[in-house]
Amino acid sequence: MSESQTVTEQSGVASELTAFQQNILTILAEEPRYGLAIKRELESYYDSEVNHGRLYPNLDELVEMGLVEKSELDKRTNQYALTETGHDTLLEQFAWEFGRFVTDDERAAELQDLIEQAQ
Repeated sequence: MSESQTVTEQSGVASELTAFQQNILTILAEEPRYGLAIKRELESYYDSEVNHGRLYPNLDELVEMGLVEKSELDKRTNQYALTETGHDTLLEQFAWEFGRFVTDDERAAELQDLIEQAQ
């Protein structure tokens, strides 16, 4: 992204992400994780194997986009953490989804119930 782009132009990042990338961000919202831990969470969600050739290029792209920070845990293991921009991107996506899902008080209550269960 060029330095001349405005904040409002950057705010559309969520719409450029794949569902797989959004799921990675969601996993990292809970806590920083190393690659294999992310892989296990994704495999649990998809109920199928996630190969390294899919996971790591997506992680690298999220790092390049500034949504995820990569650090070295040891010589062989990297840790990935959600950045503030990644956090804001998830909120942007949730706002878009919730804005379309919540069409009445009943649906708002359903979401409120989910929030209370997650706490």
